[in-house]
Amino acid sequence: MQKVRRYRQTHELPLLTEYMQFLAIPNVAADSANLRETARFILGMMQKRGIKGQLLQAKTPGVPPAVYGEVRTPGAKRTIVFYAHYDGQPVNAAQWASGLSPFKPQLTSAALAQGGQFIPLMQAGETSKPDWRLYARSSSDDKAGVMAILAGYEALVQSKQRPGVNIKFFFEGEEEKGSPHLSEIVESNRALLASDLWIICDGPVHQSGQKQVVFGARGDVNLGLTVYGPKRPLHSGHYGNWAPNPALLMAQLLASMKDSTGRVTIAGFYDDVTPLTAKEQQALSRVPNLDAQIQQELGFARADGGGQSLNELINQPSLNINGMRSANVGAQAANVIPTTAEATLDLRLVLGNDWERQVAKVVSHIRRQGFFVTTQEPTDAERARYSRIVRLTSHTGYNAERTSMDLPIAQEVVAAVQRTSTQPVVQVPTSGGSLPLHVFKKINATTLTVPVANYDNNQHAENENIRLGNLWDGIETMAAIMQLK
Repeated sequence: MQKVRRYRQTHELPLLTEYMQFLAIPNVAADSANLRETARFILGMMQKRGIKGQLLQAKTPGVPPAVYGEVRTPGAKRTIVFYAHYDGQPVNAAQWASGLSPFKPQLTSAALAQGGQFIPLMQAGETSKPDWRLYARSSSDDKAGVMAILAGYEALVQSKQRPGVNIKFFFEGEEEKGSPHLSEIVESNRALLASDLWIICDGPVHQSGQKQVVFGARGDVNLGLTVYGPKRPLHSGHYGNWAPNPALLMAQLLASMKDSTGRVTIAGFYDDVTPLTAKEQQALSRVPNLDAQIQQELGFARADGGGQSLNELINQPSLNINGMRSANVGAQAANVIPTTAEATLDLRLVLGNDWERQVAKVVSHIRRQGFFVTTQEPTDAERARYSRIVRLTSHTGYNAERTSMDLPIAQEVVAAVQRTSTQPVVQVPTSGGSLPLHVFKKINATTLTVPVANYDNNQHAENENIRLGNLWDGIETMAAIMQLK
């Protein structure tokens, strides 16, 4: 690892320059043209490192390709696939801090929230500081994974070391959309993707800064709700107290789904959870508890969960309101009764939950609140008959997956990651976020998630960033796993 570190330290400028060029290519999930450009850029990154690559296309036209590469190690008996995704969440440039733009990577001396200042890229011969931040969309989620994997391989080979396993690279372009076509690509390339293990490089390390190995991920499904009021907007003075307000109806409906501690009140919501094993409970008890520190940092007085820790709650299903919308606020506010109110719910699932069954529980709850549920725009007859109407927009979801902590190769990965750190590696049964692990499960693949990003990276939001110390540590982590025997 010292050889890998020395290589990185003497090549920080070209690595950062390449990474900033990579981040400058827009990669919003809905932008298929730039996603294809991003895929081609990754192919170039691989070719530069001597990795033979190709694009794997889905059968459905217009789908961003997966980028695949392969390196055979003479005498190796095992094969590891390294996965990351290159697409990113939507951006609203107006919400980013002054001086930042989502696709114009910018270095700062520290996190902007901690007083960091904009700084230029270092010159040849200079090295970076670990706390420097690089701001751009996908700088942490998940182009950092692509960069750490490819740079880890480069550092290993260029420091005259060889991998201990056959290596395959698989970079997806639709993860932020729920990976709707990943099955097509994986199923049609079963033989090509045959392996002993998939390493998923996504998500943040533990809040303590300690490296972690994650054995599973929660499932996910989104549910869109639209509540209806009058057919046209009404003057709030002339019609207030008489015409039903859909924003209030939506607020009441959403409030009925949770109690004052944040526990979901929907019947049966927690019933089918698979309990953690004794070993998983043991591992969870050893995870550092930084709840008080994080709560103070985030600025809220009382956490949800009725006294349970963040780590305990991550291993339970959740219901989140991603967003709400009805008419306008602030300077654009008008004295009206709006015609509709919209909300998007995010359901996170743990082992034992089925996403369709979980959605059905929510729908049953909505009906019990007195709403007529439809999947179409309500007709005049339905408006005349039902006083409360909800239109549902349901999206395809996927279930949680988890790898056993007893698996020998899993513990070998933990040991490899431990070689790169003086602090204990945190082992957690399930991550808070979601990944399409169910797709890999269909081809009997074993998966482990080994994240690299800092926990305060603002992924999915404005001012997304990567702490350079995390990126450099990630390169060493990926190189160490590539040296498994």
